[in-house]
Amino acid sequence: MSIIFRCPDCDAELRVPRERTGQSGKCQSCGAKIRVPEIDESVPDDVEVSQSGSVIWRHESRTIPFEPTEGDPDRIEQISAHIETHLGPVANVFHELVSDLVHIDVHVVEPTEDRPWYTLVTSGMSEAPMNTPEGADDLRYAELLVMLPADWPLSMEAFEDEQYYWPIRWLKMLARFPHEYDTWLGFGHTVPNGDPPEPLGPGTDFCCNLLLPPLLVPEGFQTLEVDEFRSISFFSLIPIYRDEMEFKLKHGLDPLLTLFDECEVDDVINLERGSVLTET
Repeated sequence: MSIIFRCPDCDAELRVPRERTGQSGKCQSCGAKIRVPEIDESVPDDVEVSQSGSVIWRHESRTIPFEPTEGDPDRIEQISAHIETHLGPVANVFHELVSDLVHIDVHVVEPTEDRPWYTLVTSGMSEAPMNTPEGADDLRYAELLVMLPADWPLSMEAFEDEQYYWPIRWLKMLARFPHEYDTWLGFGHTVPNGDPPEPLGPGTDFCCNLLLPPLLVPEGFQTLEVDEFRSISFFSLIPIYRDEMEFKLKHGLDPLLTLFDECEVDDVINLERGSVLTET
């Protein structure tokens, strides 16, 4: 069986026997010195991995037909109650009028003195299980959130300008993404806007979303235990730059999170922040 990865110099796809994991050699395309990524034995055969050994999931064009749904009212109510218990009153809900596969609503918690930012949380991503790897059944259900500065315009008029709507657009897109492509999203996953990645929206150079457990939430919010069969995990969407994404693919998630800590990067989207690779 093989390990599939890319040469860091010429980006050629390389396929080498699995027993060569961790060994050094030369790229068959450009001759550059390379090191075969070290991978865990649990990683499936013949899948692409990054230089850090993390699996890279490639998604083909959608083949699942449009499947309308009105959502699960009981599940929506459970998530709304969870939000209000831990984050505060839900001041508004952006309801989805026409839903495909899962019904995605966005619940808005307004800024307060203690939490001076907007918190937007999805309900509906957990309407159906994600296609998680073998042995990861407890990760099948998730919801997403973004945190926006208190002065971020959140009105239907403002949303006509993509400069203000793009975080909400990505929140909804990624909440439906696993169900469209029969895959899954979870801790540490990065989803770029294309290949090569382009800005997530106008007025920003962020080009990729990184999923992390939310930091700026009270204890108990990160997981909702629905019943003995379903546990919903909540993840923040953290917009990142291309060099940060490439650093994570090369070195792994932990070194990037160390730089985040040093630069005090948190859940709230900050359009003014620079790349942690240039600020440290």
